[in-house]
Amino acid sequence: MAGELPFEKPLVELQEKIKELRRFTEEKGIDFSDEVVRLEKKAKDLAEQIYGNLTPWQRVQIARHPERPTTLDYIHHIFTDFLEVHGDRCFGDDLAIVGGIAKLDGRPVTVVGHQKGKDTKENISRNFGMAHPEGYRKALRIMQQADKFGRPIICFINTSGAYPGKAAEERGQSEAIARNLREMAGFRVPIICVVIGEGGSGGALAIGVGNRVYMLENSTYSVISPEGAAAILWKDASLAMRAAETMKITAPDLLELSVIDGIIEEPFGGAHRDVVQQASRVKAKLLEGLEQLDRLSPEQLIQDRYEKFKQIGAYASF
Repeated sequence: MAGELPFEKPLVELQEKIKELRRFTEEKGIDFSDEVVRLEKKAKDLAEQIYGNLTPWQRVQIARHPERPTTLDYIHHIFTDFLEVHGDRCFGDDLAIVGGIAKLDGRPVTVVGHQKGKDTKENISRNFGMAHPEGYRKALRIMQQADKFGRPIICFINTSGAYPGKAAEERGQSEAIARNLREMAGFRVPIICVVIGEGGSGGALAIGVGNRVYMLENSTYSVISPEGAAAILWKDASLAMRAAETMKITAPDLLELSVIDGIIEEPFGGAHRDVVQQASRVKAKLLEGLEQLDRLSPEQLIQDRYEKFKQIGAYASF
């Protein structure tokens, strides 16, 4: 099993043993079918035990899996006639953000999302999905065009956070994020956001102000990474596992807190196990959300978005 995670090691070892017995049977002609059946049942039970009781930290690891489907993977499997838009008309083209015009079952829509790489070279070119200000300004330019022409906006979120480097700050990182928040709040078209991996801090929220916000089952959404939280709280980033347990960053936690509107189920073991099936589930949720939002007028869409974010958290008077 390529790219297995640490907690999957016992299952991988068992599956390798099953393969070895089958290979031995073919080469030596000795019947190990009974042993194979027994081990397969054991592997099935072990898989159910592992994936049916995932801890928050294990979900973080799945969300960061290098083979996890990216925005471009979902665009390829869900939409047709995708036309990518480049540049922010100010500084340059940030490859950490991709977006453009596409069709969803024949309906014109605008798609924007963070893009991580599948290998080291691509990750470097896409800055590991951590956008610079020009990335968020590109996203805003694309979304403003959608608002002008009445196209629904679909955002795929997958970043550990906006890039915190000196150059990004010099070019106005915080202002770019803040402007996106303000502008998205006032768009007169439906906006659906899907957290497909990591939803980290303002870098995620910069394309996350939607009428509907969904999360994949094993994705995470938080104001800071577990490592960052551990470094601040306990001065030790190695305590990330402990931080993940307390931060309420998983989809079930956030649905209970009404931060998100729904959870999209993943194939057994994670989205990377079956990209086609996962894309099909995401598409079904997008169509369901659009069907609900199509009933609202532009003014109602703005009010719906306002009410959604207003009700998050608790308010106390003193």
